[in-house]
Amino acid sequence: MPDFESFQLPEEFLITGAAVKAGIFKALKNGALTLSELAAVTGSNQRALWTVTEALVSLGYLEHENEKIKLTQECYSVLYNKESPRYQGFSFMHTYHLLPRWLELPNILRTGKPAPKRESFDEKRSFIEAMSHYAQQDAASIAEYCLQGLPAGPEVLDIGGGPLIVAGAFARKGATVTILDLPEVVDMMEPELDPGLPVRMVKGDFTESLPEGPFDLAYLGNICHIYGEKENRKLFVDVARKLMDGGRVIINDFIRGTGPDPAVFAVNMLVNTHSGGTWTFEQYKSWLQDAGFSVAPYVEIGDSQLIKAHKQS
Repeated sequence: MPDFESFQLPEEFLITGAAVKAGIFKALKNGALTLSELAAVTGSNQRALWTVTEALVSLGYLEHENEKIKLTQECYSVLYNKESPRYQGFSFMHTYHLLPRWLELPNILRTGKPAPKRESFDEKRSFIEAMSHYAQQDAASIAEYCLQGLPAGPEVLDIGGGPLIVAGAFARKGATVTILDLPEVVDMMEPELDPGLPVRMVKGDFTESLPEGPFDLAYLGNICHIYGEKENRKLFVDVARKLMDGGRVIINDFIRGTGPDPAVFAVNMLVNTHSGGTWTFEQYKSWLQDAGFSVAPYVEIGDSQLIKAHKQS
């Protein structure tokens, strides 16, 4: 069974993504089907379906059971069994949905403008699922680092925290959390809030305004790369106004100059945003200091790079 985190062949990635879009895995989740039954359920052409399912059998996603087709146990574990250590769900579909925009890169090099963006509900859902999956592993350690030294029961503002993973980790460590995210994200994720945790969601756009504080901590998880210097400078000033004296901001994002990943990810921002990119620690430090913060050296927790800064009195 291939590793979803490292597809070795573009053909495999495209076949698997198309199978998700066509509903093949969903149709087989609860049991085996014949080819004709699967064609009827998914609305697929039978010749095309046979060709694709045979490829998925050869790649280890599906297998034959007499005259029927079913998911392999490994595929089921990766896609659907949340208790499995290999579970990833459909987080890889976020990358699949980005492919058409990346194919516009030659034009983007000429114009400097991002690819046209028309996100469907499925694309938004796969983005949230991808962000949740990536955040899961280090969320508890990140929350512990962020909250260390704050008073008991701190008030936390999680900007762009729609995936709920880090917000949940904050709350389980005693914080009261306010999440600010876009209206469509709040509508999608609010039903999934744990009613036992002190977490609330607020609809808004952080480039326009922030919820009323004061907060002990503002957590900026993977949002600074969406915008450029002007927008980030404004955000840091706005955040400072919502923090208590001595409150802190934590930025979790790629730091340019620390390896190849931030530079490659900046191309993703070139493709998908008007001003986004990845920024050096010195750029972050300068912007934060100008907004009235003192800045500590960045730390690495798992795959995350975090910058901590304190609001000066």
